[in-house]
Amino acid sequence: MDGTAVEVVAHGVGSRTDLPLPLGLALYGAGAAILVSFVVLLLFWRTPKLGDERSGRPLPTWMQRAADSAGLRRTLQGVVLAVAVLVLAVALAGPEDTTRNLAPWVLYVTFWVGLVPASLLLGPVWRVVNPLRLVARLLRPLVGPPRAPGRLLPRLGLWPGAVSLLAFVWLELVPAGRSDPDVVAGWLIGYALVQVGASLWFGEEWFAAGDGFEVYSTLLARLSLVGRRDDRRVVLRSPLTNAMTTPARAGLAAVVMVLLGSTAFDGLTRTVWWQNGPGAADDVISGALGLAVMVALVSLLYLAGTRLSGRLSRLPLGPQPRLFAATVLPIALGYTVAHYFSLFALDGQTTWILASNPFGTAGVDLFGTYGNVVDLRAVSADLIAYVQVGAVVTGHVLGVTLAHEQALRVAPRAPASDQLPLVVVMVLFTVGGLGLLFGF
Repeated sequence: MDGTAVEVVAHGVGSRTDLPLPLGLALYGAGAAILVSFVVLLLFWRTPKLGDERSGRPLPTWMQRAADSAGLRRTLQGVVLAVAVLVLAVALAGPEDTTRNLAPWVLYVTFWVGLVPASLLLGPVWRVVNPLRLVARLLRPLVGPPRAPGRLLPRLGLWPGAVSLLAFVWLELVPAGRSDPDVVAGWLIGYALVQVGASLWFGEEWFAAGDGFEVYSTLLARLSLVGRRDDRRVVLRSPLTNAMTTPARAGLAAVVMVLLGSTAFDGLTRTVWWQNGPGAADDVISGALGLAVMVALVSLLYLAGTRLSGRLSRLPLGPQPRLFAATVLPIALGYTVAHYFSLFALDGQTTWILASNPFGTAGVDLFGTYGNVVDLRAVSADLIAYVQVGAVVTGHVLGVTLAHEQALRVAPRAPASDQLPLVVVMVLFTVGGLGLLFGF
């Protein structure tokens, strides 16, 4: 690699800039950071130090009332629903040229990528503003009460959300025509029908388990400064403490593995090996198989690490994957930031340019930005590189910290060396993730 910025089409729309850093330096530094952090934890973190569901500093009363206000939630859901209808209308009746149609940029960049900073700053924001909740509530009087047995949905856990997320990342990364406005419109309509229909069958609780975007936002919010105590009071507390309060529900590990596996596949598609080999035909079958293999690979590595660590600690094997799944959240977030930062900072500008004339009507320029072009100097290649490497390394160091804390909680008498299998897996994730970022 010559250190110059190289743009490639990806993520449904847009581009990404390659890292102008030596691969060896990044790999050695990342591996050393994780191993050193593990040694430090062994020496100085010998008892649980993070808080639990009862910890946190309460926010002012007015903020608590706003967070719990049903009226405010309905208003926000109505606003987001109106925006969603506009985006759908643009997808159906707007410009045919993808580069000039607002809908793909809103779906793949502003919404999908923007959900990350929004959830980290504000908490589980999509649960609050999800317009499909409002649609389901409006339809409820017409269809009657939920028909599914009350115990079925809890048994499903987060598995429906994992499937939903997998379907979206497949759309975002695999089909050649994923940015076509008609494809975007079809996806939006189909997704809404499935989610609202399931909600009418199972009840509104479905969205927290089956809406992939709501599940994703809620998990990301576990790494924010905003949380809720067990008495439902909104509080400020450490993101690490927030992560440790994540319920170990069935399917939690599957959701995290979909996030890790999809970003790994995204990196794989940028390698020369993929582009000259399996990806040369640019067909759906090769892409779908590649995505499935990468999700399966990271899942097997994670299962092997948790199972072996659990066996060494003499813990029951059944709940091991879900018990430690929340500790992998920082790693998933690190990969997400690494893969999407430049897309959001650069191609995210397109949304605001096209919003000035959503239907491409001659003479319309609502905000005076329609003639603008993307400013590629908004962030430098060096900054992108540092953010990407820093996000991956920081995510893994925090993951090791959380895994150590969790091990102290579930197996306080087990020697710290029992955690080594899981630490090794995290090092492999780091090396593999950085290697794929570099297109190695």
